Amino acid sequence: MRTRQLGAGMGVDDADPIARPADPPEDPATLARDPGSTVSEYVDLAADLREAVGGDVRFDEYAQILYATDGSIYQARPAGVVYPENVADVQAAVAVATDHEVPILPRGAGSSLAGQTVGPGCVVLDMSRHMDGLLDVDADAQRATIQPGIVQDDLDAHLADYGLKFAPDPASSNRATVGGGIGNNSTGAHSVRYGITDAYTEEVKAVLSDGSLLHARPVVLDSEEYADIVAKDDREAQIYETVRSLIEDNAEEIEARYPDLKRRVSGYNLDRVIYETEDGETVINLAKLYVGSEGTLGVIVEATVGLVTVPDETALALYCFDDLVAAMEAVPEALEFDVSAVELMDDEVFRLAAESDGYAEYVEPIPEGTAAALMLEYDSELQDDFEGAIGATNAHFVDEGDAFDVIEAYTADAQADVWKLRKAAIPLLMSLQGDPKPYPFIEDATVPPAELAEYVMEFEAVLDDHGTSAAYFAHAGSGTLHIRPILNLKDQDGIETMHAITDDVTDLVLKHHGAFSGEHGDGMARTEFNPKMYGEDLWHAFKAVKTAFDPEWFMHPGNVVYRESPDDPGPDGERGVGADMREHLRYGADYQSLEPQSTLDFSDEGGFSHLVELCNGCGTCRQHGTDTMCPTFRASREEIQATRGRANMLRAAISGELPEDELYSERFQSEVLDLCVGCKGCASDCPTGVDLAKLKAEVKHEYHQEKGTSLRSKLFGNIDRVSAIGSTLAPLANAAQQLPGSSVVAEKLLGIAPDRDLPTFTRTTLEDWFVDRGRAQVPADEAQDRVLLFPDTYTNYSYPEPGKAAVAVLEAADVHVQVIDSDEVAPSGRAAFSMGLLDDARERAQTNLEALTPYVDDGWSVLFVEPSDAVMFQDEYTDLLSGDGVTDLSVAAYGVCEYLNTHGVYDRVDFDVPEESLAYHGHCNQKALNRDFHAAVTLREAGYDVDHLDSSCCGMAGSFGYEAEHYDLSKAIGSVLYDQIEDSRGETVVAPGASCRSQLGDDDFEGEHPPHPVEKLSEALA
Repeated sequence: MRTRQLGAGMGVDDADPIARPADPPEDPATLARDPGSTVSEYVDLAADLREAVGGDVRFDEYAQILYATDGSIYQARPAGVVYPENVADVQAAVAVATDHEVPILPRGAGSSLAGQTVGPGCVVLDMSRHMDGLLDVDADAQRATIQPGIVQDDLDAHLADYGLKFAPDPASSNRATVGGGIGNNSTGAHSVRYGITDAYTEEVKAVLSDGSLLHARPVVLDSEEYADIVAKDDREAQIYETVRSLIEDNAEEIEARYPDLKRRVSGYNLDRVIYETEDGETVINLAKLYVGSEGTLGVIVEATVGLVTVPDETALALYCFDDLVAAMEAVPEALEFDVSAVELMDDEVFRLAAESDGYAEYVEPIPEGTAAALMLEYDSELQDDFEGAIGATNAHFVDEGDAFDVIEAYTADAQADVWKLRKAAIPLLMSLQGDPKPYPFIEDATVPPAELAEYVMEFEAVLDDHGTSAAYFAHAGSGTLHIRPILNLKDQDGIETMHAITDDVTDLVLKHHGAFSGEHGDGMARTEFNPKMYGEDLWHAFKAVKTAFDPEWFMHPGNVVYRESPDDPGPDGERGVGADMREHLRYGADYQSLEPQSTLDFSDEGGFSHLVELCNGCGTCRQHGTDTMCPTFRASREEIQATRGRANMLRAAISGELPEDELYSERFQSEVLDLCVGCKGCASDCPTGVDLAKLKAEVKHEYHQEKGTSLRSKLFGNIDRVSAIGSTLAPLANAAQQLPGSSVVAEKLLGIAPDRDLPTFTRTTLEDWFVDRGRAQVPADEAQDRVLLFPDTYTNYSYPEPGKAAVAVLEAADVHVQVIDSDEVAPSGRAAFSMGLLDDARERAQTNLEALTPYVDDGWSVLFVEPSDAVMFQDEYTDLLSGDGVTDLSVAAYGVCEYLNTHGVYDRVDFDVPEESLAYHGHCNQKALNRDFHAAVTLREAGYDVDHLDSSCCGMAGSFGYEAEHYDLSKAIGSVLYDQIEDSRGETVVAPGASCRSQLGDDDFEGEHPPHPVEKLSEALA
């Protein structure tokens, strides 16, 4: 790998939904921007699509890069992307694309693991942007009609009012779309109880390659309805006759070749299309054929799905084994009990979770020596006595079996922690440092549970033969065990080993009467091996199905089925020919990237390039219901504004995929980097830990070095000096902001949003107040502890009240407090760091290290009212500086409420709390370090009723919300938070972040600046 400076020499007519979850605002980020030039070979296609389609059409290089990858190991540039708004848009897009002889690929969230949602030269139809509605719910019949782009968790949230849910529950349900789940025949942990998507897909409406709309539904064979369908001289009639004939002619092969498993998602579902209903009628339902078809038979635009009731309660038991095979042998025994899920995790998953900031807490209860854990779930529809049920399995697995310990979880929170650990297994495994990683390519093969232990032992032998190892986890109760061999796919030998392992393992799966895929589908990874699984007769039947639906093979060709040569039935030429799993790899033998000489320390991440490449495309950053990341995506639904999108663009820049110096272009800076608010949510919420805030700071620094620094960046990066001057000149400085035309001048000169109220200044700073009161009121030699309160810029010069409150609460707890003189220290450097002014940030960090080290060495703690300043000391200082001293300072740094909770200081304080409920919005920077909960705990311990919001960034993000071009996006992000506050049980909002309080106090939100949590503690002092 070469080392050089970044960027130097581097090679873009529906029914109205009754519910649309978290709709983005009309113009969330003033996104009416220049979409970039259309790649030359697609100019005419793009122009025709723009004329025909009402939704957005993007055919520039950035769009191609953003949609070239998904959650798999594959990468293939599409021709461009269309965001259809309705069925008519889909039909128009299909018609234009086929007229230009360009293939079509429908896509949801792009979280697929086998490469189903990428395709070379395709027109991608992103169904997640607009076609994401819940159209109808029939609670009595337990079914819902949906558009394909609806996210499953959003669907389930709406269905919760009816006590219903969509049963298949993939680990990606918080961002995966139901349409994508139908295309993939997805399932999840509860397939033991509920089965998979094909069991719940009742009807489908799909646009065929000729633009016609097919309504696939149960049709009684040889009924009048059936006769009417086949009597027509059209594509639909041909499809029905072909499919029926193929099923009847291949009945024996279907019976022999399709394995008898709960999970089998390879090939086309010929075994499920014709069936007998409860009324004894034989029906043909083409909707079952669309399930698992991966977009190869048409574009699904609507579906009616069956629902199940939601159990009132659940419980979990995690059985710990000191041997993996012993855990596997216990699986068939677990299925003898009435359980709703049987999951497995191995010690490699536990190890990686323990090393992850975001998941370490969830693995703490796992006892040492656990080689594998078997997780059993019980629900109230199957069990009426959880303790009795778990007692029975405890007796079987612990008292009489090979398990040496059990962890029982009865509360919702305790169970959520276990599930969070289980669902993070895939991306956690991809966080391994270095190029060898546990890649997905044969990881979801499925065998009968009774044969699982033998299968694993034989799989181990295959791995030994190829000189590698693997991690084990997943849905053991259904016989689906995710086994990911560790390989280096940047090396040709590793690529060939992948192919050889796949060949061997598919032989092994057939030996055990299994399926090559029980969950993740065919895609680019397994389509090559479908002839092997199904045999020659069914393979030809599959190709005949494909040709009946899509005679010219325009719909996602080369997936599920492929043509062995151009002479095969289908179109003339190469469309759909070949399916070699070694092609279109994201990291192939020719892949190279540039490792920059960075200013920040990236050694813990394995280097700058490795941190970028840690993004595996899983799409966790696209979820918008919980956690922090990614606030910009939540507001805009723009792929480029998700962490995944930014990481993909950075990877393209450092690998030469983008033109030389594109990294320094105005477009890259404004669209890729500047719209990152630096919330740091990805550092903890992304299971692989892709810290975009850190990457952004480094690249912005290099940009400033290359292109210079704007006046506004200098102003915001040195806001402490501006605030000091403003405080000195107060109240004149405040009056100047109210002069007519001052906001216009600020916008013209500095690009500051005219609708924003700028901070005002106080003449009496926090430092002044502290000196005037006679400094510390608790003598050091009589105090329980000694702390320095750091005078952050906002608290010191604009709003000292939280600082005063902090002093009051600390002194009430018998703590000796000193507000350190700003002449003795520098500003924290947070503002400079956020603007990419890393030299300034480092200089300030060094000054503070030298000034504070004597105090830290003497046992003092350093406290902060402003969370972002606390996190600067706790996290970023260790990236800017080296040595034990900066580590000691990092450990000694606390947010004020963090200090109160960590040291139990509130126990020494008498509180007299009024009957008041609080809605607590934690600061995103603290959430990234898992420290935001301290304030909520402290407020509760004091006696307040606290609703701790599961909220994201407020959208203000320091200077971001003041910048004119970001004002709309900032407000859109803020509106998401405001909606959560509106739904909260809390009467009063509290927020520790100055930016958050400013955003929530904005006139548009019709509120006053909320108090800091420490102010509420001070108010409650007895």
